[in-house]
Amino acid sequence: MNNKQSIPGASRALSMATIAFAANFSVWILYAVIGLELQKSLQLTATQLGFFFASPMLTGALARIPMGILTDSYNPKHLFTLQMLCILPALLILPRVDSLSQYLWLGLWLGLSGASFTIGIRYVCAWYTRDTQGTAMGIFGAGNAGAAITLAIAPLIIQHWGWASLGPSYAAGLLIVALLFAWLAPSAPNASKGNQHAIKKSSSNSTFLKEIGQLKVWRFGLYYYFVFGSFLALIMWLPQYYVNAYDLSIQQAMAFTLFFVATSSMVRALGGWFADRYGGRAVNWTVFWICLVCLFFLSYPPTTMTIHGVSTDVHLSIEINLWLFSGLIFIIGIAQGFGRASVYKTIYDYYPNQMGSIGGFVAAIGALGGCTLPIAFGLVVDIMRIHSACFMLLYAVLALCMTTMFFANKADRLRQRINHAQSHNFLDQT
Repeated sequence: MNNKQSIPGASRALSMATIAFAANFSVWILYAVIGLELQKSLQLTATQLGFFFASPMLTGALARIPMGILTDSYNPKHLFTLQMLCILPALLILPRVDSLSQYLWLGLWLGLSGASFTIGIRYVCAWYTRDTQGTAMGIFGAGNAGAAITLAIAPLIIQHWGWASLGPSYAAGLLIVALLFAWLAPSAPNASKGNQHAIKKSSSNSTFLKEIGQLKVWRFGLYYYFVFGSFLALIMWLPQYYVNAYDLSIQQAMAFTLFFVATSSMVRALGGWFADRYGGRAVNWTVFWICLVCLFFLSYPPTTMTIHGVSTDVHLSIEINLWLFSGLIFIIGIAQGFGRASVYKTIYDYYPNQMGSIGGFVAAIGALGGCTLPIAFGLVVDIMRIHSACFMLLYAVLALCMTTMFFANKADRLRQRINHAQSHNFLDQT
């Protein structure tokens, strides 16, 4: 990234923040691995499994709002370090948990790792100018690859050292990252003449409340609910989906999910570059259309059809096989990676001085998708008894996002034409 467009020390800050975020994200989705074993040992229904997956997502979502407000007022480097240290006791307690209710309570504690995104975004934004914000936030967002770390490493830890070693191993790793971050990461700069777009403190809580009352903030949250919330939900849901729908082994299911997570996470930096170059709104709209087409096919359940012909019956079998399913999921993951970056580029265009508070609020709404969607997946699967019902639900969520975006864009264009007319005295300004 061009140093002329950032403050000295920006590259080191971005690198350390991305590593710290990846470590936190790997902890946040740890239940995706544990869930496969618990579903068998505790005989969980799809709905119960959804609640299990949702518990860390809930606090990860809700904690982003107060954490975002704090990062606008306090040093985000110190907050980032403290946040990581607070997770360590929960990881050490993990081997002692043996019931669903205990896992749910502990998941709420582990979910604080999800708040790391809000701290990191605020920390990174302070180092870069408007023209490079999308790329910088995209690189930081590639820390979502921490999910790939868990999907690859956690099964190996369990295989070689047993379930009891999983929590302490992650605690040791997170402690090392926290200490390295505290030692090597530079403190976030204050707004200065050399960087006119550096993030400043929000003026007051009343300003924040006024901003979140605007419909466009909720609109951004809805977009992020799909591109990030459904990404989280799929990370948690796909391993068991592969096992139950395609009879794969746990190792095979993890491998397919790992591919989805890794590719979706790594393209986020490229998505940020596209958002800088072509605009966040254009990227979002393209992402939604691509996902809509893919979800249409993924929603179709395996179907056997008999057509009564003139002299004989014709039997048809329609099914999305494993490789086509994985290809469509891969495309959705790539599109969501672009979408996560472009949404935050759009937020920065509107709220450059409130990336902690407004960005945290939007991140919270998005992360709630990781909480509510697994539960909804479990409910629709238990009710409809169709594995692909979860993709039918995602299709409906995306249709709502696209409808909202269409009318919002239409209203924005109308507002621009009215403002243009008033500026040229075509309308009376009364």
